[in-house]
Amino acid sequence: CVSGTIVAVVGGAVGAVALAPVALGAVGFTSAGIAAGSYAASMMSAAAVANGGGVAAGSAVAVLQSAGMAGLSGAATAAVGSVGGAVGFLATLI
Repeated sequence: CVSGTIVAVVGGAVGAVALAPVALGAVGFTSAGIAAGSYAASMMSAAAVANGGGVAAGSAVAVLQSAGMAGLSGAATAAVGSVGGAVGFLATLI
């Protein structure tokens, strides 16, 4: 059913965009910074060790922390929405 597929794609896209900030906060990328003892703190530690003591600008940790503090950029929102829409579509095939 085409209308069911459309609903699944839109629902997946909207759900992914809405839940992205929740997921970031849950792993420790918060608006106040990286939460101590969290998965994000472990990622930051590993990145710092790998880079000689600092976290490289543009690295996964830096991008995720930026999104955790300021929210998703337009490009990131589009990417997350696209992935969510694709997951919604794939769910209709199951």
